Amino acid sequence: MNTQSNMVKVAVVGGEGIGPEVTAQSRRVLDWFAAKRGVPMTLREAQYGLIPYLATGKVLPEDTAEAMDEADAILWGATGGPETTEVPAAARKAGSLLGLRSKYDLYANLRPIMASPALSASAPLKPEVLDGVDFVIIRELTSGIYFGEPRGIETLPDGQRRGFNTEQYTTNQIRRVARSAFELARTRRNKVCSVDKANVLETSVVWREEVIRLHKEEFSDVELTHLYVDNAAMQIVREPRQFDVMVTGNIFGDILSDCAAMASGSLGMLPSASLGPVDRFGRRKALYEPVHGSAPDIAGKGVANPLGSILSVAMLLRLTLNRPEDADLLEQAVQTALASGARTADIAEAGAKRLSTVQMGDAVLSALDRISAKEHA
Repeated sequence: MNTQSNMVKVAVVGGEGIGPEVTAQSRRVLDWFAAKRGVPMTLREAQYGLIPYLATGKVLPEDTAEAMDEADAILWGATGGPETTEVPAAARKAGSLLGLRSKYDLYANLRPIMASPALSASAPLKPEVLDGVDFVIIRELTSGIYFGEPRGIETLPDGQRRGFNTEQYTTNQIRRVARSAFELARTRRNKVCSVDKANVLETSVVWREEVIRLHKEEFSDVELTHLYVDNAAMQIVREPRQFDVMVTGNIFGDILSDCAAMASGSLGMLPSASLGPVDRFGRRKALYEPVHGSAPDIAGKGVANPLGSILSVAMLLRLTLNRPEDADLLEQAVQTALASGARTADIAEAGAKRLSTVQMGDAVLSALDRISAKEHA
């Protein structure tokens, strides 16, 4: 990679399933911003998954690990799918996405939920429910039940099998992600909703108490409310516009953000940013990826929606490159493309023309060209 100090290093890792297809369109967008807007970044492509495993015996080969280690930001595609059966479990675990989140301490996962007026006809929820929806789910990403020990599967003396996992949170793990939520809310509508299950789980009792304590100590100017996770799921589809910033634990955030996809039209529309702690130079490691999975049923068909990945680039522009105007431009281009009728299969109304993955990338790039030309006219 280019070692110039002003150049931000981005590792582009398409991964598996539809990951390489959608990430290819994001790469085109990154190239556009480098060429047309002078964004100071260098890109390094790297492989992950079955292909490198067959060549090296590792799903995460040394070259890819090196690219991600030295990168300021990682643009990630997807992982998982039928090919996982061809990779031994131990090899898969050694290079897992969970492992990367832990390695880089990417504890705060931001998932913006915004309803596009252009998609009101194809969205699962009624247009009046979606009007004005604009909120962010912050999911704690490196603790909770996905990382807790002990965990495993055992056979009991009577022959039954038992699976077990451990849900746990410490004060510091809760406070740092809650702080991210409060700080973000101060830049938005100044409202935080903390989601837990404190009526049942001791972990959630600690979660709620620590969020309340932090709020009182440092963020009393921010409005704080609490919801149990079951009620939160209902409220997301009943009245999503009530939310500004929602903060919750790992497993609840995983489930609620997929539920919230119904407020944006499709899971294929959702971007995300996973952020690590700020270092002494004011920098933080970040991984950007669409919320969707590898979608093996459509992989290789060229029909996947690349907008979740492209909008993840907008988050990269805003949060890592500190280019908010460029991020706004890209988000505007996506909305312009949608308003002009650009649709992949997952967001298409009945009878509407369905674009391929590449054609949707073309539509966004065309919109970028048109908007940029007007700015300089």
